[in-house]
Amino acid sequence: MSFTVKDILRLEVAPALGCTEPVAVALAAAAAASLLDDADVRRVDAVEVWTDPNVYKNGLAVSIPGAPDLKGLDTAAALGAFGGDPGLRLQVLGSIPEAARKAALAAKGAKKVSVHLLRERQGLFIRARVQAGDRAAEAEIEGLHDNITALRLDGTDLARHALLAPRAADGKSGVAALEEWLMARSLDEIIALTDDLDDDDLAFLMEGVKRNELLAAHGLKHGSGLGIGKALDRMARQGLMERDMILSARILTSAAADARMAGVNLPAMSSAGSGNHGLTAILPIRAVADHVHISERQMLEAVALSHMITAYVKAHTGRLSAVCGCSVAAGAGAAAGVAYLLGGDARHVSGAIKNLVADLAGVICDGAKAACALKLNTAAGSAVQSALFALQGVDVADTDGIIGCSSEQTMRNVGELSTQGMIETDRTILNIMIEKQLTAERGD
Repeated sequence: MSFTVKDILRLEVAPALGCTEPVAVALAAAAAASLLDDADVRRVDAVEVWTDPNVYKNGLAVSIPGAPDLKGLDTAAALGAFGGDPGLRLQVLGSIPEAARKAALAAKGAKKVSVHLLRERQGLFIRARVQAGDRAAEAEIEGLHDNITALRLDGTDLARHALLAPRAADGKSGVAALEEWLMARSLDEIIALTDDLDDDDLAFLMEGVKRNELLAAHGLKHGSGLGIGKALDRMARQGLMERDMILSARILTSAAADARMAGVNLPAMSSAGSGNHGLTAILPIRAVADHVHISERQMLEAVALSHMITAYVKAHTGRLSAVCGCSVAAGAGAAAGVAYLLGGDARHVSGAIKNLVADLAGVICDGAKAACALKLNTAAGSAVQSALFALQGVDVADTDGIIGCSSEQTMRNVGELSTQGMIETDRTILNIMIEKQLTAERGD
């Protein structure tokens, strides 16, 4: 099976409102609730959710669109069940009626919503169950944030339903088949795909740039979240830092992350299933474009390459892991895109990827939260710096650490580190976060 650049963009890039883990939980709850009659939804007795450790980890401390003053997967599940539109996929929380919002928060307050951790579950998995009297509906999401693989009503599997994800003849999802195909490609082959972009692809890529710029503008204007982007911008205005292309990339990317992690009701254009990946994959390239003389098409080709490299790395690491994908996967994508944007060839693009990995491979993922803006700030700066180094002939040697003899081998090594080497690290991170939450609830 072969894929085109249009296929890759269609499968890997999409608008997403809010952090994608709680949004995926909301989608599962909304899909389950949609199987019930409206009258049943209004008298819901219980909403239960089960998730894998990484979804659980990413939902502990991040604000939820529709209720930005609240956090948690229980909030997301309640909002999804009472007012989410599953047809909107990763924008499921984009149009919650006020009455539904109040009903959801009342149900949460009445302890009708519960979230359970499946500690031994590997890979992205969510099951939501909505109980209303003697009626019960379930939905399962597996592998990808919007990949609904099962729907049940009163214990009966619904084999045919518009919300169910399509599958190939061999049972694989489209993204699973794409990832298998991507891992067999060389960097030269991936770069060559940028030649096939048509006008519709370019328009879609520009939509992503504009969506993510809107988030950045909001973060810069309001100092949302931690206010990292606004603080950097202020320091540049005060002459404390030089507004070069590296700082411009850091400002734009972190300001967007500030807004998104604060629950601002603006969708991000995601990459490889993550809104923050999308911010990192797109905005450093957009910032650098303001400092050089290039065409809009050249910028968008660089963005397309960034998305493809991000997807390539995620195919090796998995959708969720102990390694910060915004830093390593989207950071590698952005580094590749910046090197390409500045006139680099495959050798420079490969060097940029290896430089980025050498710099950021050890950055952990400790859940989605306001402080993610700090990591996106670091990733954006390192992406531009890694590309500039590569263009100047600075290229980390394959004798160093986990760096391989090629960018392809380097990314395979990152995948091995993520999927095998950091399993216990991931468990430890989650244990620390859960204990911290329990301590806060006890008031210790």
